Amino acid sequence: MGARILVAIPAIAFAIFIIAEGGEVFAAGMAVLGLICLHELFNLYPQTRPARLAGFAGLLGLLAAALYDDTGTVLLAFVACFPVVFLVSLAQRPRGTPGGVSLTLLGLAWIGLALAHAVLLRGSPHGDGIVVDVAVGVFIGDSAAMTGGQVFGRHRLAPSISPGKTWEGLVIGYVIGVAAVWFAGLYQDWLSGVDALILGGAVCLAAPIGDLFESFFKRDAGVKDTGAFFGPHGGALDRLDAVLFAAVAGYWVWQALL
Repeated sequence: MGARILVAIPAIAFAIFIIAEGGEVFAAGMAVLGLICLHELFNLYPQTRPARLAGFAGLLGLLAAALYDDTGTVLLAFVACFPVVFLVSLAQRPRGTPGGVSLTLLGLAWIGLALAHAVLLRGSPHGDGIVVDVAVGVFIGDSAAMTGGQVFGRHRLAPSISPGKTWEGLVIGYVIGVAAVWFAGLYQDWLSGVDALILGGAVCLAAPIGDLFESFFKRDAGVKDTGAFFGPHGGALDRLDAVLFAAVAGYWVWQALL
């Protein structure tokens, strides 16, 4: 536990800094985390020979599109990644495979588009506060789900993918996560209680799906963690799996509420 706390403190400080700064600083932080996540994903299936260079360049392109323009440009950048990934796969030695192309495009859709949504969300009205709300819902909900599952868990949620998760933990995590977002909204006079509940409901529903999505790939690859970037917490993808789904949900819900 002490080692986990020691790692968590600088991670929280880093998150607070980039969220408070916003703009290019926030996008740069997303770029660093995104590149690490992509690297970890590619290392799950190195035998497919993913187009790493195209994946890394595509991620940066998606983040730049989100930072300097809008969702239309993000979509254009994503579509442009398809031929680039294919051509880079053909040019690399040894030559890439269809599996490698698929894995690279999965990474751009899963990680790249999600982090682009995070940049778009930070650039929205009250974006700093909403990003904090999303993070609060994800991480408090996750902690509550883990604790609730350990104490009250009886029924396995998805034993073939993530044996430790339970339905009881899922419900407890959801309720407490939504309540945490509502509570955070009490300190934001521009966010009504109803809107906070709607935002929290969407974020805390998307987050555990993102967690299971990553576990699906880890189980298939036969690994416990995708890396060791966060020490005892695992890799960057292990820590951000829920955030990747929650950021997308948070962005579109917030746009609907504006």
